[in-house]
Amino acid sequence: MNSGAHSDSHLIPFDPAARELGVIVGYDGSENATRALHYAARAAGRRGAVLNVITVYRVPTAIYTTYAALPQVPEDEAKKAEAQTLLNAAAEFLKDYPGEVYYRAVEGDSVGALAELTSQAQLAVVGARGRGGFLGRILGSVASALPSHTQCPTVVVPHDYGKGESLESPDFTPVRSDAPVVVGVDQSNLSRVAALYAAAAAQERDTTLVMLMALPPLDTNMAWYPELASDVDRVTTQRTEELRAHLDEEVAWLKGHFPSVEIRGTVEVGEPSVLLKQMTSQAQLTVLGSRGRGAFVSALLGSTSRGVLYKAEGPVLVVPALDDPRLPEREAADAE
Repeated sequence: MNSGAHSDSHLIPFDPAARELGVIVGYDGSENATRALHYAARAAGRRGAVLNVITVYRVPTAIYTTYAALPQVPEDEAKKAEAQTLLNAAAEFLKDYPGEVYYRAVEGDSVGALAELTSQAQLAVVGARGRGGFLGRILGSVASALPSHTQCPTVVVPHDYGKGESLESPDFTPVRSDAPVVVGVDQSNLSRVAALYAAAAAQERDTTLVMLMALPPLDTNMAWYPELASDVDRVTTQRTEELRAHLDEEVAWLKGHFPSVEIRGTVEVGEPSVLLKQMTSQAQLTVLGSRGRGAFVSALLGSTSRGVLYKAEGPVLVVPALDDPRLPEREAADAE
């Protein structure tokens, strides 16, 4: 079995048809949250899924030193009313959306509450920046906490998504674009799961899928390996060819499951986080696994991931360790 494979005990059961919440989106009333709401509505429409708009509120522990300090309206009622006001604003934004929509105010921790709901969702959507409440807290941990605990694929929508479109009269027709879907792969099973969902996204959008494998540059570590300094180009070329041959096999396997999708693989020499940042500006969707072998994906979901998501110029989809029946055949091929 591939060294990047994982134990079945860690896989998340995932049957989209059984995920009754469909597409869920976190909403806090900020502009970025509204753009995430716009994205989520289009995603739900494309899938023919129900849309659930979620606002999380938290009631702080209250300590009143005098009777006069007691608020006229209990804080729990006030916070719930504030959340309902936000949901009303979301409903106004979606008034012309033709799909089925539900609105929910949830009390609790923002990340934890949303992560729990992902067990019933096909897709979760959050904005990269909020106003300091719901999405503001998620922003600081979206790359480490939420993708690590979510039980469905999660899209992070950048703050400038759809800047050319008016939020006053939103168009909910799914975007049609020639830009590709890009997925980062690193030979692990988790990146294969990401590739499967990236291919499905490309098929939904009728566009090309690019499978990108990053080869960290050897010359950045020459201080530790001086004996290789004179042979960097040869070693890099050799390793690139080896990875390209492996990637060709991955492309062929994926093509077998998505014959209508144009799929091409590319091996690029460079730091993974830099490559991802570049690709987010060229792709209509960039897809990552929640963890990897330490090459492409895991580097992005470590200490550098928050910076990447802050700077992403397009939506980023993070796919957790979902159970997929198509993986064993690829593992069997690796074992031969």
